Formats: sequence, C-alpha cells, structure tokens
Amino acid sequence: MYLKLIAAIAIAAITAGCGTVARNETSPSPQNNGSVRAQQTSPQKKEIANPEQVSRHLEQLAMGIKGVTNAHCVVLGNTAVVGIDVDSKLDRSRVGTIKYSVAEAFHKDPYGIDAIVTADMDLSQRLNEIGADIRRGRPISGFAEEMADIIGRIVPQIPREVMPQDPEVQQRANNLHNLH
Repeated sequence: MYLKLIAAIAIAAITAGCGTVARNETSPSPQNNGSVRAQQTSPQKKEIANPEQVSRHLEQLAMGIKGVTNAHCVVLGNTAVVGIDVDSKLDRSRVGTIKYSVAEAFHKDPYGIDAIVTADMDLSQRLNEIGADIRRGRPISGFAEEMADIIGRIVPQIPREVMPQDPEVQQRANNLHNLH
C-alpha cells in the first residue's frame, strides 16, 4: 500500500514539474536587479584652439620642472616640440630625467599633449626663433621641413603606459627589450 502511495506522489510531482509553461511575460521586478552601474569615462583633453597660447602655457609648465631654466615650445597638432635650457654642469643622466619629467608633465596636463624634448642649446634656440616667427604671423607650413629635421635629430621622450595589459604583447616587449 505504501508503495502505491509513494509511486502516486512521485508521479504527481513529476507531472506538476513538467506542467510549467514558458511565458514571454516580463517580470514586474526592475531589470537591473538593484545593482548600480557606473559609466567609466576617460578625462577629456582640452581642445587646442590657440596653439600659440598653449605653447606659452607649456613653456611655463616646463619651467616649473626643477632644473629647467628656460623653455621654448612649438605645438604641432597634439605634439609639442620643446627645447629646454638646463644647467650645463648637470650630468647626462640628470638631463635625461629632466627631459622625461617635462614630457610626463605635458602628457598629464589637461591638454594631454605628447612632447618631443631636447636639451640641445642650438635646437632650443632654433625652436625659440621659430616660435617668435609664428607669433609674428609666419605660417607653420614655412617651417615644415626644418621642424622635420629638428624632430629627426631628437630622441622622443613620450611617456606611455609602462607595461602593456595583454600578456602576449608584454612578452614581445620583454623580448625586444632583452635584445638591446
């Protein structure tokens, strides 16, 4: 008798479970289930409306770096070519650190500009002259070849992310670094 009762209950439970009909109705509960979503945004770079004004701003920013006595800057798009004057008694490694600090400061500035930095006195003076000519109204296109030569002589000091996020890219970067 108990066996028939258990079998009947099992059959009833199985048929009741299979009797559920799928419905295309939406649930009355909110779709986000009480979670809060934050939209991630990257900080907006300031638009460079007046390259001459940005150039003066960046020169002041560069002169704020310890070790820089003067700076001359020419802005080309989202890149600044900057010549810095430093104490001639500083050793090369210290000058390299100062150059990198200037490039990093430019990159972190609200304009978010990349910098090609030189401490060569001749190039710095020439950048000063080009900047003065631009302020007098001479178009940058007249300096294109000379700027290309100057940029070609300078090793870029452009701060980027130190390590790539992708492990495969990171491994390739490590392999390239080990070759040098």
